[in-house]
Amino acid sequence: MAMVSSREEDASLYVLPEACIADVLSFTCPRDACRLSMVCSLFKAAEESDVVWERFLPRDYQSIISKSDASSMLLASASSKKHLYLKLCEKPLIIEGGKKSISLEKKSGKKCYMLSARDLIIVWGDTPTYWQWNSDPSSRFGEVAELISVCWLEIRGKINATMLSPATLYTACLVFRPTGGLHGLDNQPVEVGVGLVGSECGKRNVYLDSERGRRQQYHFVNRRIGLFNRCRIVGMPASEPARENNGQYPKKRGDGWLEIELGEFFCKEGEGRELEMSVQEVKGGDWKGGLIVEGIEIRPKEDT
Repeated sequence: MAMVSSREEDASLYVLPEACIADVLSFTCPRDACRLSMVCSLFKAAEESDVVWERFLPRDYQSIISKSDASSMLLASASSKKHLYLKLCEKPLIIEGGKKSISLEKKSGKKCYMLSARDLIIVWGDTPTYWQWNSDPSSRFGEVAELISVCWLEIRGKINATMLSPATLYTACLVFRPTGGLHGLDNQPVEVGVGLVGSECGKRNVYLDSERGRRQQYHFVNRRIGLFNRCRIVGMPASEPARENNGQYPKKRGDGWLEIELGEFFCKEGEGRELEMSVQEVKGGDWKGGLIVEGIEIRPKEDT
């Protein structure tokens, strides 16, 4: 049997029309399409095609963009479907009158949403004694909710599963940061959960005080030093240090805020019910405050 040389194999690629290669690339994913564009100049040209990136954009992207006040500016500034895709990955688009934001996960094109604090159900949220609404230059939204002091902490968010990308495992996170007056939450866990409305969802306890997570990694001992045996408290690594991101304590985000995972949800194909996320501490009875809530983010869970 005659052997085909590598040069002949390379040349055979150029026999295929660019449109045919673009159509094939559109059945991959954004990350793989970008990798394949490095094979040769023909693949690079095909990868730039609107046919490819139209497939990678959500099917309802036009409807989503139309819900933003910046829709005209966004569409006018995007020179191609690939450019539009990258814009939606790089900067969240504020939609629904500032109540939500949407962005795309860069490697997959899956939809990521954040519900603003105004889009959440916050018990006593309209009572200035307990909660106050302020602007914050570090937030993507026009308003954030500041917890002054409550004994009943309850925050809920809802989103219809049809808005999410199907066949995708999502994680939901509360996005917040403490103020200088954080109190009542250092030793008191809060109960969080994620699940479909009307169905049972798993609950678990987490802590909103990030400093508590750091303290758990050390135990403190008195050590006598110097001529007069003065005592000094020294932090020693615990025998079994807590993992920083075991999900029980907040972690810092790239935008400077903190987040705590509330739970996971697999969005099945055709799922049409509402997804509900909850954060509550109603059992301890202690007064707690000193948090600024930006919202709840629902995004595809990262591969581990």
